[in-house]
Amino acid sequence: MKTTRRASVGGWRISEIGGLATILKASSVRSTDIQKTVIYIMINKCRATRLALALGCFGIAIPPEARAHFQELIPSTDVVDEQTGKTVTLDIVFTHPFERGPTMAMARPLHFGVLANGKKQDLAASLQEQPVDGKTAYRARYEVSAPADYVFFIEPAAYWEPAEKKMIVHYTKVVVDGFGAEEGWDALVGLPVEIEPLARPYGVWTGNVFRGVVRQNGKPVPYAEIEVEWKNDGSVSAPAAAFVTQVIKADGQGVFAYAMPRAGWWGFAALVLDEATKMKAPTGELVPVERGGLMWVRAVDMQ
Repeated sequence: MKTTRRASVGGWRISEIGGLATILKASSVRSTDIQKTVIYIMINKCRATRLALALGCFGIAIPPEARAHFQELIPSTDVVDEQTGKTVTLDIVFTHPFERGPTMAMARPLHFGVLANGKKQDLAASLQEQPVDGKTAYRARYEVSAPADYVFFIEPAAYWEPAEKKMIVHYTKVVVDGFGAEEGWDALVGLPVEIEPLARPYGVWTGNVFRGVVRQNGKPVPYAEIEVEWKNDGSVSAPAAAFVTQVIKADGQGVFAYAMPRAGWWGFAALVLDEATKMKAPTGELVPVERGGLMWVRAVDMQ
């Protein structure tokens, strides 16, 4: 079977170089600078990382829609027992988990709490600033006092995304099992957008399928879009941008499923663009709000 070789220069296809030039022209960069940038890329045979650096020299960012924002709410363990001890540490960071950044500065969250045995507890006072990459993030500690499933949740302050001209609010939760209770993991907090787990979200083996229902104001969201990312520990590099954020759609009843192929924390972000409700941006204009219902699930390798 014959293979067709695409015309390339310095490891870059001609179409890719032309595309770069188009981006630069659209960004009002001088033609001489465009030529210099294209030559730099061809000489260095650069790929995505060097492309970002080259564009960054002109103050041009890679389109933000290619990078998914995720509100992290990561506990030190998802199963509390005698070996782990009673203290759970929760790290709260607004970032791009697979790419390990960049981190976005967070304002103080509007709400932070835990739901256990049908009762909510306000944990806002336990939040401590814990900068990540020089940006404001938070950390909290919680003492698990009795057997129960603990649903930790957070409502962050709205984040202004100027490139997309919208405010972003990601209502996020994670479930921690306390001393083998294994009851209450599917309890709903009552967030404006929320994922109701249909599979227990802890004690999960790598390769297991996580299923859930996307709900908005308590009702299923048909055909909702869910973005999925793995919290990268630095061991994996994506072969192409499409591998960074997995995208799936729920069915007509708002149900989705995803098999987690690697051990670690996985974030599921069900995104709903609220066009009806406008929020004032820092610019003073009224803009739509992206409301996300996020849930974090940890997969563990069999050993």
